[in-house]
Amino acid sequence: MQEILSQGEIDSLLEALTSGKIDAEEVKQAGPVAVHTKAYDFRRPNKFSKDHLRTLEMLHQNFARLLSSFLSGYLRSSINIEVASAGQMIFEEFIRSIPSPTVISVLELNPLEGAVLMETNSQVIFPLIDLMFGGPGTSTETIRELTDIEVSVVRKLYLRMLEHLSQAWHDLFHIDPVIQGIETNPRLQQLYSPNEVVALITFAVSLNDEPRGLINLCLPFIVLEPMISRLSVRQQFLRQSGGPKEEDLKWLRYWLGYSDVKMDVVLGEADVTVNDFLILNPGDVLILNRRMDQDLGLYVEGELKFGVQAGRLDSKLAVQVVALTEGGRGNG
Repeated sequence: MQEILSQGEIDSLLEALTSGKIDAEEVKQAGPVAVHTKAYDFRRPNKFSKDHLRTLEMLHQNFARLLSSFLSGYLRSSINIEVASAGQMIFEEFIRSIPSPTVISVLELNPLEGAVLMETNSQVIFPLIDLMFGGPGTSTETIRELTDIEVSVVRKLYLRMLEHLSQAWHDLFHIDPVIQGIETNPRLQQLYSPNEVVALITFAVSLNDEPRGLINLCLPFIVLEPMISRLSVRQQFLRQSGGPKEEDLKWLRYWLGYSDVKMDVVLGEADVTVNDFLILNPGDVLILNRRMDQDLGLYVEGELKFGVQAGRLDSKLAVQVVALTEGGRGNG
């Protein structure tokens, strides 16, 4: 579109021509100014900028890491999930791109209005179901729809997975994901207009270092529109300096509760001859090289970490940590 001159600019141009500052012949020879145009497809408008997509990719890379750790521990198998791509397309293209049958979870991200879709390929969902039932994680040879029992199992698994989605979004926007329903036929999903623009986050899933399939997260622009401006503010991802948040401490305590740590308490040491050792009997007394008022050594995974005092807790023997003694090593 050509630029429209203001009345002041027109007056200045006429004055320059009248005074001779501008030669009319030079203006004619210069010809029309080249206008640079850019093709725009109204059927596929770009509502998400590169900055928006980059932020969404960073956001869901964190989600992929959390999901990998959770599924590996929950299903006791090596499961790795990575963000394969982040882009935008229209809703109709997304529906046509996914296989049938598949597993589609219709989600609400409260307080955002509208629904988002999380699609899991059959090559991914059936090994996960097999692991949940105690199997080795193999997939079925024939592609089929889920049974009612399998749908119920998948719903429970999705509920646990969505907890980590909420955690990954925490620094950007607080969401409370809720499952509206689980479907298997993508052609029946007529939630939005075919030309509605969506952001598509694709995750690549591998089981025991073997590629399995994809998980697609479809985020319509109309759902993200109320908070779209936050996707351009990178400072939203910078953690504030200071002490840890209460929620971070809760998650830390939660995962530490599943850690197995070997701890040993050494009462003391004594030097005895082989002959004395062979004639030891119940009730004999050994003199240890540790005074009664000296702390005992508590070894964590073979390393001396704490000084403790022996005692009882109810009817069981116990120790109380009284000092931090990092340093030496022991055999436990």
